[in-house]
Parts: sequence; C-alpha cells; structure tokens
Amino acid sequence: MTKAREADRSGAAGRASLPEIFLAFLVIGATSFGGGVVAYLRNALVIGRGWLDEEQFLSALEIAQALPGLNATNMSVIVGDRLRGPPGAALAFIGMTAPGAALVMTLGVLYASNAENPYVNAGLIGVGAAAVGMLSAVTFQIGRKQLRRPVDLAIILVTVAMVSFFHISLVIVLLTVGPLAVLIYRPRRGGGAQPPE
Repeated sequence: MTKAREADRSGAAGRASLPEIFLAFLVIGATSFGGGVVAYLRNALVIGRGWLDEEQFLSALEIAQALPGLNATNMSVIVGDRLRGPPGAALAFIGMTAPGAALVMTLGVLYASNAENPYVNAGLIGVGAAAVGMLSAVTFQIGRKQLRRPVDLAIILVTVAMVSFFHISLVIVLLTVGPLAVLIYRPRRGGGAQPPE
C-alpha cells in the first residue's frame, strides 16, 4: 500500500466509524432504485457526509463501472475500503446489498401473484421513469465538471452511437473506445493526464 493511500485512508477513517459506514450504505441500499443509485451515492457520500470530494467520487465511480458487477456494490466496496480498509468494505457491501436482496425476494413473490394487474405494471413503469430521471440529473451534475474539451464530448458521442444506433456489442465498444480514451488521456511529460487542446 502506498503512503498516499495510507494517508488518504487515515484521514477518511477519522471521519467515519464502522457502524456509520454500515448505516450509510444500509440507508442507500434501502432507499435507492436501479440506475438512480448513483445519485443517492453522490448525495450521501459527497454532499451529505463529505467522506469523498467530487474528484474522489468520480474516480471511484469510474473504477466501479469498469469492474464486473453492479456499480452500486462495486462503489460500496471501494468506498468502504477507502474509509476503513477491509472491514469497512465488508460492512459497506453488506449494508448496500441486504435491503435490496430482501426487497427483491419479497417483490418477486408479490409480482408473481399480481403480474396481470395493470396498476402494478403502471407502478413499475413509473419507478423506471423516476430512475431514468435521477440518473440523468446526476449525469448532468457530474458531467459538466468533466466535459471540458471537445474530445470529451466526441468520446461520449462515439460510444453512444456505437451502442445505441449501430447496436455494437458493449464488449467490442469497451475494447475499441476504451484503449483510444486511455491513449488520449495518457500522462505526458511535464503535465497530467490531459488530452491535447
């Protein structure tokens, strides 16, 4: 473990106890739905508790999205580890997944017995629309701080076009656009990992 990571963890650990980590992720897991969980995570971890700043949140989110599995559970492990090491990662993961697991099991049983009810189907459509709205809101909140150059927008547009319009497999998109983005943002001598102007 590097000294920078040790310093980061020790500073964060002073702000968060293990019960606080568990409770925070338990609440997020119990009150968030689908893709909208990113908005809950940002509000709870950056705005509400101040455990991460915007840059740290974006870094954790980028890693979580690159790893297999759900973004929310990946984020819980990453943030829990950053705050309190392996015990923090374990408690954050349990807190994040326990409410959803219990809720999905309960709703699965209820939906199986009410699948033909039009009110149930209308409610699910409403929940889906709300999740899309929340995800869009947090995308705009975070995106305006990240999209500073035309090359940023170009990478996004190419990715969206490949997936949405040309229906290219996500694996192929990641294997083509990903290395290109890494090449563009590679560290340069005497500066950070910034694309050319």
